[in-house]
Amino acid sequence: MNLKMRLKTVVAILAVMTLTVNAQETTPTMHLTLDKAIELALSENPTIKIAEKEIELKEISKSEAWQNLLPTVTLDGAIQYNALVSSMKMDMGGQTMEIKMGKDDSNTWNAALQVAIPIYAPAVYETMKLSNSDVQLAVEKSRGSKIDMINQVTKAYYQLLLAQDSYNVLNENFRLAEANFDIVNKMFEQGLVSEYDKISAEVQKNNAWPSVVSGKNAVELARLQLKVLMGITADIILVVDDNLANYESEMASVADTEINLENNSSLRQIDMQTGMISNQRRLLKTSFIPTIALVGSYQYQSISNTNWNIAKYNWSDAASITLSVSIPIFKAKNFSSLKSNQVQLFQLAETRTNTERMLKMQAQSFIDNMTTSSEQLSSNKEAVRLAEKGVEISQKRYDIGNGTILELTNSQVQLTNTRLSYNNTIYDYLVAKSELNKVLGKE
Repeated sequence: MNLKMRLKTVVAILAVMTLTVNAQETTPTMHLTLDKAIELALSENPTIKIAEKEIELKEISKSEAWQNLLPTVTLDGAIQYNALVSSMKMDMGGQTMEIKMGKDDSNTWNAALQVAIPIYAPAVYETMKLSNSDVQLAVEKSRGSKIDMINQVTKAYYQLLLAQDSYNVLNENFRLAEANFDIVNKMFEQGLVSEYDKISAEVQKNNAWPSVVSGKNAVELARLQLKVLMGITADIILVVDDNLANYESEMASVADTEINLENNSSLRQIDMQTGMISNQRRLLKTSFIPTIALVGSYQYQSISNTNWNIAKYNWSDAASITLSVSIPIFKAKNFSSLKSNQVQLFQLAETRTNTERMLKMQAQSFIDNMTTSSEQLSSNKEAVRLAEKGVEISQKRYDIGNGTILELTNSQVQLTNTRLSYNNTIYDYLVAKSELNKVLGKE
């Protein structure tokens, strides 16, 4: 390779390195906390946006309801060509007289302006109440969606912390197994330990590595799930400088926690639906009530024109004001609709009773889980302390020849398991607390 080719190769390598560095520098990085994750999810998640748009739709429907009380104005126009007009024959004392209603081969022009004002429209009044209840239900559904989203994001955040902490424990276990193998291997080369000890240490190291890989994949999966809930793109790098041990101080006994379902979104939605069904019942009853409307009309027309010269037509006008009363007499469907409405009210009442029972059972279950985790925490901490001391003792015993490689391996496995159990205890408490907050309707 000549000098010119070498220079081209060096330039190409530098260009690739520059592009790689620039790509790394432009990759957005986000340092995340739980509050920030919830804030982003409530502002960027499509589910929350859809729920907010639903409120907007219900507000529009509410406006449409009261607008039915406004006057209705219509302007109608018609042009009619009379090829052959009808005639009427009359008997006038034995003589037949034929009277034509206009002229053949003529045209008629007509324009009418009509204004209708509802005076008494009970169906409109009940529809307005129903629309207002519909808006309130949409607002509560949006609130329920937010509570559910907060719960999902909170659990996903804790899941990421658990994955990270577990990965750190597994990685530490691998490094410890790797360090043990290096020591045992050197001792074997010096003839101080048997080949069995070397093989055992190597097996322990090799067995620890797949767990590290699985732990790393679990971290990436948890991070991706959190991104989806937050509504951000996958290329953003999430950095979470947090761990489960930071939440240890929150783990207090909750055995006496009061189960108050007043703010539970599911129950509130059922109550609002019951109110809407009651409003619908009143709306159905308006089918038996008369309605009163005032109608004013103005008509301008020209008939029996034999040409198309509008300027020479003879025009006439007429105006009227009508007070109309519509009295329903009988419609069989109205009675069936009322019966159906009564069945719906019964169904909602039973649904609420069953839902309340299930929610109380779930809340008590979450409280029990929190209490159990709180009680286990102290024993988990003590187990970690003893396991760390056990690894230290077994290591010293092995170094002086009083212990076996099996003792050392078992102590390290016990340390890993106790650390994982400690993290899981805190995680279980936090997840149960998040679920309890959702059941209690806490935002």
